[in-house]
Amino acid sequence: MNTNTNRPEKSSSGIPDSSLGLIIQRGGEELILEKISDSFTVRSQFNISTRELAQNFLGSWRSTIPTSRLELFRVAPSSLEMAMSQARSSNNVAFASHVYQIKGNPGNKVYLGDQITIEFDLRVDSARINTIAAKFGLILYKSIDGLPNTFAFKVGKQATQNPIKITNRLQGLPEVVASEPNIIIHQESYYKPRDPLYFQQWYLNHNGGNQLAYGSHISVEKAWDITRGVRSVTVAVVDDSFDLNHPDFMGSGKIVAPLDLKDKDFLPIPTQKQPSHGTACAGIAIAEENGTGIAGIAPGCAFMPIRTSGFLDDESIEAIFDWAIEKGASVISCSWGASAVYFPLSLRQRAAITRAATKGRNGKGCVILFAAGNANRPINGTVYERGWVKNIVTGKTRWLSGFAVHPDVITVSASTSLNKKAAYSNWGTNISLCAPSNNAQPGMWFEQTGFVYSQPAISASLPGRGMFTTDQLGAAGYTKGDFTGYFGGTSSATPVVAGVAALTLSVNPDLTVVQVKRILEETADKIVDFEADAQLGLRYGSYDDNGHSKWFGYGKVNAISAVKAAQKLRANAIVPTKFIEERNNAALPIPDNDKQGIKSRINVTDSGNVRDIQVSVNITHEFLSDLEIYLIAPNNQRVLLQSRTLGRRKDLLTTYCVQTHPVLENLLNQSAKGNWQLWVVDTAPQDVGKLKNWELALSINS
Repeated sequence: MNTNTNRPEKSSSGIPDSSLGLIIQRGGEELILEKISDSFTVRSQFNISTRELAQNFLGSWRSTIPTSRLELFRVAPSSLEMAMSQARSSNNVAFASHVYQIKGNPGNKVYLGDQITIEFDLRVDSARINTIAAKFGLILYKSIDGLPNTFAFKVGKQATQNPIKITNRLQGLPEVVASEPNIIIHQESYYKPRDPLYFQQWYLNHNGGNQLAYGSHISVEKAWDITRGVRSVTVAVVDDSFDLNHPDFMGSGKIVAPLDLKDKDFLPIPTQKQPSHGTACAGIAIAEENGTGIAGIAPGCAFMPIRTSGFLDDESIEAIFDWAIEKGASVISCSWGASAVYFPLSLRQRAAITRAATKGRNGKGCVILFAAGNANRPINGTVYERGWVKNIVTGKTRWLSGFAVHPDVITVSASTSLNKKAAYSNWGTNISLCAPSNNAQPGMWFEQTGFVYSQPAISASLPGRGMFTTDQLGAAGYTKGDFTGYFGGTSSATPVVAGVAALTLSVNPDLTVVQVKRILEETADKIVDFEADAQLGLRYGSYDDNGHSKWFGYGKVNAISAVKAAQKLRANAIVPTKFIEERNNAALPIPDNDKQGIKSRINVTDSGNVRDIQVSVNITHEFLSDLEIYLIAPNNQRVLLQSRTLGRRKDLLTTYCVQTHPVLENLLNQSAKGNWQLWVVDTAPQDVGKLKNWELALSINS
């Protein structure tokens, strides 16, 4: 992706008029869109049939996008504008839109909904908000929990422009911090079934054997001597469908609060003749111990099945995580992502995940896991691409998985039964942990062709055993039986970690989400792989000074070590505390588009352990969404305080604390002594600013 982060030269409103309809604001970035020449969508005014709609247009109906009640039509490119004009003039049509793709993203489609999210400056009152909304034909829909002075609006019939143009014009107003259209994109399940069938769960425990390296399992049998999970801990598995009639999902109190977002009911079972990805994922995490079939990693825990609609937009992501919070999920396992090469999250999507991670479990937070993906590409980085089939991806390409880089999730990569990197597993600095899975060619979902392996093939053999798990009953699933060995990818690695997280909460339900993540990372096995990646020639299988590997995160999850650590961790005893407040008033210019950034230091001479922490910053900048802000502790541990989500604001005067930014919990319980650094990085060209001052406030053991 060559141009998606390079903003065009700004006009007074920030975006040239010629680009207003082809740029979307997304997570503090501007992404370039391209219109698809043969497709458009409509929403009917009166819920009339697709056959009646098609009679009014020049095109043919292709499919329904259920999240926003959109109907997709295809026409000859020469007839597109005429067909859309007919649709917009029809009394039967409430909304019509082009279909887009993000520039540089192969084979994906972006559909435009009728909602807009607007974050207003905190000084803007409701009267002014109502005036702005009326000017653009917007109707207030709801406020966004967790984002101050931020609201979702629906685009009314009286609006004279589409949501993309409206959001870009809003972005030029001084009252608006950020504005985003609600876009809809296909969901990609991270699964690539290409291995032979092995009827054994080697990933739980093994004593060696064919293609089994010592210690490539997760040591769960020893953990089961302590706990096999308790029903008060609920694992929500979010996926395409679940065969709830499977015997391994049976048991008193096993299934709680099922939800089907596709059919809008509470029976998330498969309805089409295709494999049930969710059935396989759920079996790995929580299959019941009942004397038959298999055992999940946390067989005693409850199971909350949430079926997605198959599309990802603001409404669907909010529905998933708000349901999980409301119904008491402890762990949320997500083996999927967006069907796109480059996909930053929207304001509402980021906020929905943060709500679950901070408000779930009565404020202790839901443990949220996302699969890293199966393209053998960075979850946030650039690769020079060549050799793809039909050159569907070529040249310098920026990859980004917005779900996997969210600071409140645990991102899971895949290792093999030989304790090596799985050839397909995505990688990067945001990987938290790895877990056992199969080995296979890298692959990616492309909407136009279905599951295809369009990347340059790896000619070397790919040894490693497959994952054995639950399948749809009978012949409808991956195999003609009730279980399958044809499962793998980071899809199967993710519920492995979800199951271990559920075991840790079963022995210590008072753990916060940050504590669970820390336990899993600190107790992980440091597997190494010194061989070069067979496709890209990279060598990321060792660990840096902070104990992190781009391939394996902090290591392979270890169930017994995590459970024992959770048992031992108790609430800190009440001890005398001392309050320290230090300030650095030395103003520093922030270099433009410089990954080195600036670092401002505060030295603390007291050696007590940190009990609480607050960081206050004062920055001016011409475009604050260019900035990333980190705090670096004396032991060089780094946390992200502020990502690129500040919109077009120019002044940042704010305080980050544990309550509002739980990531700061990672810096607690360590010595306060030494140099603390505020690191500010300008990530894009054109705008400049300076760090005026910052302040560090610590509570430590005296």
